[in-house]
Amino acid sequence: MTRQAIIEKTIKAINQLPEDKAEEISDFADFVIMKFEEARITESIQQLAAKSQVFDFLNEEEDHYSSKDLKIKYNG
Repeated sequence: MTRQAIIEKTIKAINQLPEDKAEEISDFADFVIMKFEEARITESIQQLAAKSQVFDFLNEEEDHYSSKDLKIKYNG
């Protein structure tokens, strides 16, 4: 089903409903839009953080400790 067909089908269904039920569908659509936008924003932030070079200095930091510094070693 195409996007346009889905829209037309939904509008037809909404037109057959009483006002309070149509308002519920409108509220649900607002909720779905909000969740979609939040997911897009979260994904964009994650992409920016992944491309960022802010924490690159941590990769260049020397190791201060090694396994030789451990007093007890666990096999697990």
